[in-house]
Amino acid sequence: MRRIAIVTGSRGEYGYIRPIIKRIKASKGLDYNVIATNLHLLSDFGFSLKEIEQDGIKVTDKIYMALDGYTTATMAKSLGIFLMGVTDAFVRLRPDIVLLAGDRGEQLMAAIAAAHMNIPVAHIQAGELSGNIDGMTRHAIARYAHIHFAANKDAGERLKRSGEQEFRIFVTGAPQLDELVNGEFAPAEEVAKAYSLQKGKPVILFLHHPVTEEYGETVMQVREALEAICQLGHQTVSIFPNNDAGNEEIRRMVEQYRQPFIRVERNMPRRMYLGLMRAATVMVGNSSSGLIEAPVFHLPAVNIGSRQRGRVRGSNVIDVSADRSAIKKAVGRAISPNFLARLRKNGSNPYLGDGDVSKRIVDILRDIPVDEKLLKKQLAY
Repeated sequence: MRRIAIVTGSRGEYGYIRPIIKRIKASKGLDYNVIATNLHLLSDFGFSLKEIEQDGIKVTDKIYMALDGYTTATMAKSLGIFLMGVTDAFVRLRPDIVLLAGDRGEQLMAAIAAAHMNIPVAHIQAGELSGNIDGMTRHAIARYAHIHFAANKDAGERLKRSGEQEFRIFVTGAPQLDELVNGEFAPAEEVAKAYSLQKGKPVILFLHHPVTEEYGETVMQVREALEAICQLGHQTVSIFPNNDAGNEEIRRMVEQYRQPFIRVERNMPRRMYLGLMRAATVMVGNSSSGLIEAPVFHLPAVNIGSRQRGRVRGSNVIDVSADRSAIKKAVGRAISPNFLARLRKNGSNPYLGDGDVSKRIVDILRDIPVDEKLLKKQLAY
């Protein structure tokens, strides 16, 4: 029985791994352990661990790592705490492969620990470009990863150019799209009732995360976005950001801008989040969901600032600076009948998703030889 240890510390990562865990549970010859940390264990951010457990997924380790204060210094110290904790978890669990997803710091710490312990690392969403510290982290993980699961050919080619050996690279697609393609999300009626949405009127989904390199500018960026939303007056569902440095300012700002037409959520179950994306008219903020998941629903995304800089995007994305006038204009364009009609007719998703991505990943995890060739990495250049 091959044992897969899966590390998750954020809501976004859980969207990547949930369909994969379902496949592992149904697969002969594989077992899994989930190591939950960071955002999942914080009540201020909705305590999303309960969603994982309600989905019937076993969480064998809960590693508390997040220091209060949410500054750049506490971010770095928190990662050090997690590195020690995840090392102990790997000693106890003795996994055959460690599966990581995305570009968060705790994923990098897990990759460092596993690689030093001669445990092969498999990395979902490898090779993509994105802005700020997340992009640096993603490519640092690649140096420690032994197996790369790329969401598209662009990412696969970038891994090759960066020196990764071709036999390690698998262009599988993005597993978080499986549930969207297969219709595993809350229906419109349930979403409307849960979030008090009026049928026939525009719905804005607002989600804006802090950008580490722009720590001192967070308040201005979110204020500009919320001013634009208030001027538009459309019904809005705003979701709390992740817990990177600057998140407290964003949360306070979101609370200050509460209006009768703005609903604020600390967290949202994956099933409801996907249903809300399908029901929304436009997404506003800087979440990667606007680039990766939104195209499946032909949902326009007004992408603010630099967080997704360089990342492959589809025709649903409108990039703007953190300026209320520009944001307001972009939202107006995004919800216009002409833009929506063109998107429904010609919109495509640069991230591969056919409903079977997680199956391809699980098949590789089960069948790939764990041998000296896999463990002893060499750069190709």
